[in-house]
Amino acid sequence: MAATGVLPFIRGVDLSGNDFKGGYFPEHVKCMSSLRWLKLNRTGLCYLPEELASLQKLEHLSVSHNSLTTLHGELSSLPNLRAVVARANSLKNSGVPDDIFQLEDLSVLDLSYNQLTEIPRDLENSRNMLVLNLSHNSIDSIPNQLFINLTDLLYLDLSDNKLDSLPPQMRRLVHLQTLILNNNPLMHAQLRQLPAMVALQTLHLRNTQRTQSNMPTSLEGLTNLADVDLSCNDLTRVPECLYSLSSLKRLNLSSNQISELSLCIDQWTQLETLNLSRNQLTSLPSAICKLSKLKKLYVNSNKLDFDGLPPGVSKLCSLTEFMAANNNLELIPEGLCRCDKLKKLVLNKNRLVTLPETIHFLTELEVLDVRENPNLVMPPKPADRAAEWYNIDFSLQNQLRLAGASPAVVAAAGGGAPRDHLARKMRLRRKKDSSQDDQAKQVLKGMSDVAQEKKNMEVRKTVRRLRLTDFLTYITIHKKRFILSF
Repeated sequence: MAATGVLPFIRGVDLSGNDFKGGYFPEHVKCMSSLRWLKLNRTGLCYLPEELASLQKLEHLSVSHNSLTTLHGELSSLPNLRAVVARANSLKNSGVPDDIFQLEDLSVLDLSYNQLTEIPRDLENSRNMLVLNLSHNSIDSIPNQLFINLTDLLYLDLSDNKLDSLPPQMRRLVHLQTLILNNNPLMHAQLRQLPAMVALQTLHLRNTQRTQSNMPTSLEGLTNLADVDLSCNDLTRVPECLYSLSSLKRLNLSSNQISELSLCIDQWTQLETLNLSRNQLTSLPSAICKLSKLKKLYVNSNKLDFDGLPPGVSKLCSLTEFMAANNNLELIPEGLCRCDKLKKLVLNKNRLVTLPETIHFLTELEVLDVRENPNLVMPPKPADRAAEWYNIDFSLQNQLRLAGASPAVVAAAGGGAPRDHLARKMRLRRKKDSSQDDQAKQVLKGMSDVAQEKKNMEVRKTVRRLRLTDFLTYITIHKKRFILSF
């Protein structure tokens, strides 16, 4: 890098992907006196270059995916430093200097995917910390004093450690929006701190040994909570505290032991994604049909059959993905094929014998997976190829072709010579015209019969009048005879 007059005016530079092994580092970087951000990811660094000391305006430093064993050096001499991202290195406890936590503006610290066994010492002094990521280490405890001062935290990730408890002081994190505790043995943690975190929007507790007994009794104060992950736990039913989360948009309850759902799920009026895969469900309640904003529904690997799917599923007008692989389905409700926004339908490893003919109206469908349904007979396809009812070819020939069958087998499945679709259309048209002619003849015959009947009635009336006239004439002629007789 040649020294030029523009170096002092550069605000940011990304040197990621270069090879700085062996101590080589561009010395002209120190001339970039106005540098605000610097990225040195995947450069093979084993220690921080001394040229950093000249970057007094540096605010953001990223040194991820290197071979750093220590951050000691010049960091504490950078007064404007706000963010340090050193994920995926080889940092141990002694490699994190205490003095960087004296930097007043330090607000982002990412030390994930390292070799830490405890919380960095003096971390509690970083009073302006907003984002803290210590995930994927081997930390087994959190000191009580850590969260006394870090009350402005917005994001906290402690996942994939060895934590078995959480300090009660966590209830001071009233501004926290994201809390991730996945893959920690928190069996004895009651999580009583959660109701106090009123700003929480995302809560991930995947594989934390959650049961009915160690879940909070109520979370109704968390009115902003929209994303909850309780997968890979030991829940036998949906925790009652979840039903009060009216803002819930994403809920993952997969890989539990849930055998039934309450009708109270209709309270999740904002829910968009629901994952219930790998449970013990035999049916879905009709209340699920009231989730009009639901876009993705996953129920793979349960015990669902046709009767277990509510017929009112057509009311899920926003549904784009439905996955029910590895169940006991022989049929699916016709209403499912009336969810006209459906793009992905996964039904492999079931017992399907056919699909509703209305599947032809799923014009947005992009993925249809019906593998490993040996008795499945696909519904007939409209003969008129000009009518674009759907964009998936359900024909047996196409299914064999996708399965890798030989051309001879595909041709044999075609049932002989190809059909003349034009001739079929002409036959149908002639049949239709003939039917219309028959109807016209019937109408004309009916009108003729009515006219004839009217004519007959006139004739009968005329006959009656003639008879009366003849009688009167006869009386007049023989009047005298009648008088003489009397």
